[in-house]
Amino acid sequence: MSDREFVLDYDRSQRLGFGEAIFCAQKTPDQIEAILAEALERKTSMLLTRIEASKFDALPASTSSALDYDKRSQTAFLNAPETKTEGVAPVAIVTAGTSDAVPAYEAKRTLEFNQIASAMYFDVGVAGLWRLLDRIDEIRQHQVLIAVAGMDAALPSVLGGLFAGPVFAVPTSTGYGAARGGETALSACLTSCAPGVTVCNIDNGYGAACAALRVMQQLARK
Repeated sequence: MSDREFVLDYDRSQRLGFGEAIFCAQKTPDQIEAILAEALERKTSMLLTRIEASKFDALPASTSSALDYDKRSQTAFLNAPETKTEGVAPVAIVTAGTSDAVPAYEAKRTLEFNQIASAMYFDVGVAGLWRLLDRIDEIRQHQVLIAVAGMDAALPSVLGGLFAGPVFAVPTSTGYGAARGGETALSACLTSCAPGVTVCNIDNGYGAACAALRVMQQLARK
């Protein structure tokens, strides 16, 4: 019996249309190194999420040099194909505030790894509604929208009433005490009065991007 601590999913892209991803938050550098060693041997592509800079720096240089690492999103690519960038990006990623940037960048990088371009709109939360209204015509040019917001997470509900396409809400852990680490934002999104807004888990930019990828696949088949 093998004593390996992991089994990689090499057929995920064939089954689901988007590639294998490794969640690194609770993994040690040694475990990440072992996973990457197998992936390098198989010459496969892989997305790493929630890999902090300290863990990336702890990897051997021979491994880290093979990765495209992005500190803002805590993601890394191994052998990622180029992103398609013709025309208007199909996905818009909209954040309520600068403090919501990490999950937003995680979503962007997940889409990029899977060859889907996105446009980012930062700091357009409802505390200054004019900021969103100044950008809404641009946002409406996209096919799918990911709305990232903490505190009271009002932004996904507002966008759900202004944007005709699929809206995926990402509640974040941004906020003071009563925000409860994002639970208040999650509840606000789940009880949104805007019909059809789909809600992902707290800070889960990766999950929102995967939802957008599923929609994009269906649109491509039409």
